[in-house]
Amino acid sequence: MGSVGVQIVCVALGVLGLIGAIVCCAVPRWKVSSFTGSNIVTAQSSQDGLWTSCVVQSTGQQQCKNYDSLLVLPSDLQAARALTIISCMISCLSILILFCGADFTTCVENEDAKPKISLVAGVGLLLAGLLVIIPVSWSAHIVVRDFNSQLVPAAQKKELGACIFVGWGAGALLLLAGGLICCFSRSKSGSSGGTAKYYSNGASAPNKNYV
Repeated sequence: MGSVGVQIVCVALGVLGLIGAIVCCAVPRWKVSSFTGSNIVTAQSSQDGLWTSCVVQSTGQQQCKNYDSLLVLPSDLQAARALTIISCMISCLSILILFCGADFTTCVENEDAKPKISLVAGVGLLLAGLLVIIPVSWSAHIVVRDFNSQLVPAAQKKELGACIFVGWGAGALLLLAGGLICCFSRSKSGSSGGTAKYYSNGASAPNKNYV
């Protein structure tokens, strides 16, 4: 396994990515109102998330309401609900597995098994990162497409919320942590099998007595 410092950095990156994924899932800032063109009324703005839709007044007062039904949500937010929750679960489990298989812990006594355990954690972090990037990129595509569409009224156009960028950042951190772990999760030399001995032409092999 690689140095202890690399493992600590990967654990820190994984924790930061997990926090970003949780924030992205919980905070209702996926889509926000757009004030462009003739839509210059700034008395209130709307903010849509995965679970609630909020209306923010110019005075700072905020009112949020849960969605009446899952079918009310557009397809991108429906998929984002499932993917972000799965990503949070996988990243949390992967961090625990990585912590157990790291060199700076004694949770696993078998040194030969630690690289394999860390490799499993690295693959899990890579998968968790992809599961975050996919829904936020999908939602960003929908927002940009509707914003540039002439068929969508100006009052109904949205802009990218903060959670989209947080999701991209969280996914990048999880991918970076998983990639580093996979690169450094290699078995130590000589631990997988017997030790082979080689003799040069000038070196004498062990003496054997023949009868």
